[in-house]
Amino acid sequence: MTDKPTRRDLMRPAQLLGLAFIAAVFAGAVTFLSMGGFERLPADEIQQALTMALVIAGITFIVVVVVIALLVLAIDPAQVVERHDHPVLIPETKPAPDAGAEASGDLPAAPDPAEGDDPADGDDPAEGDAPAAS
Repeated sequence: MTDKPTRRDLMRPAQLLGLAFIAAVFAGAVTFLSMGGFERLPADEIQQALTMALVIAGITFIVVVVVIALLVLAIDPAQVVERHDHPVLIPETKPAPDAGAEASGDLPAAPDPAEGDDPADGDDPAEGDAPAAS
């Protein structure tokens, strides 16, 4: 058995349908109350309020099921167990090749300003982006 959760473990169908049902009941109740379902109105107006509440509840149920199912599909189950200790919008930086110097508190050496760019390295700014002639 692996410790990694599966997509089914992330959101079980009963949880998905239960959350959608709760949202639908809430939307239907708000619609029914806002249309005056419990006021002393003629029976046809109460019937219209009940019909509208059921329609709104059905639409809400379907929308919530689809949206949550799509959001669950966007999650990689392997990444759920990983710990993320970096900002979300800033890309993760790779550690320096000399990890021992950083661990001991030493800073990496600054480049020597006396060393100029080597003209043989091919980074001549005068060349531009033109391809090399062969």
